[in-house]
Amino acid sequence: MFESHLKRWRLTVDGEPIITHSSHLLPVLWDDRPAMLKTSRDEAERAGGALMQWWDGIGAARVYAHDGEAVLLERAMGRRSLLAMAMDGADDTATRIICSTVAKLHAPREQPKPELIPLTRWFRDLAPAASVHGGILVQCNAIAETLLADQNDPVVLHGDIHHSNILDFEQHGWLAIDPKGLIGERGFDYANIFANEDLPTINAPGRLQRQLGIVASEARLQPKRLLQWIVAYSGLSAAWFLGDGSTVQAESPLAVARIALAELQRT
Repeated sequence: MFESHLKRWRLTVDGEPIITHSSHLLPVLWDDRPAMLKTSRDEAERAGGALMQWWDGIGAARVYAHDGEAVLLERAMGRRSLLAMAMDGADDTATRIICSTVAKLHAPREQPKPELIPLTRWFRDLAPAASVHGGILVQCNAIAETLLADQNDPVVLHGDIHHSNILDFEQHGWLAIDPKGLIGERGFDYANIFANEDLPTINAPGRLQRQLGIVASEARLQPKRLLQWIVAYSGLSAAWFLGDGSTVQAESPLAVARIALAELQRT
């Protein structure tokens, strides 16, 4: 799966392959520099590879080489982790770093945009899930449909912002990896700060409310609109889990949706 690109880009294997549900990754050396070779046939992953090149190292990892099937990225070598920070008492600091990184990604570029996936298509699984499972997903879908029909501040979106997709690149700072290549309202990119299932404290009393104030201030977003995106995104995340038969995992984003909906009723 890597051989042709290893030869084409003159790469040296520098670690064990990493296989995910959508991509194959391999640590390599390129011109003696640590790099990561990523291959995928997934539409969102391919759009993300082109988007990484478009960002040109501003807010995102630098691209050394790219084609339709693979991307060669600089490899994060720093030891700091936003997820560890958020779990070890520095949740607010981690959130501010995420917001600062996202702002760089959303900044306009002069070069033509790559082909991107509209948010309306990204949300296509939510309505069917709401029809099948009902409950809170019906409210999530109604809010998502309202948001998608009247999007504000459309920008190029990362599409999968969370604590483990912004890494420590040492002297280059905190940089994003693994985008999905979306386009739509910029508030969408902040929603997963509140719903990252890898963070055990996302349902802790008061966390969503505290982070809401930080993100709204740092990103210059209206709290009510941000809450709506949190509800919509959490519903979509739950729909994906339910579609895979992962009922237990769906409970985490559904819990976030309930908290955000309750907060919406108070605004």
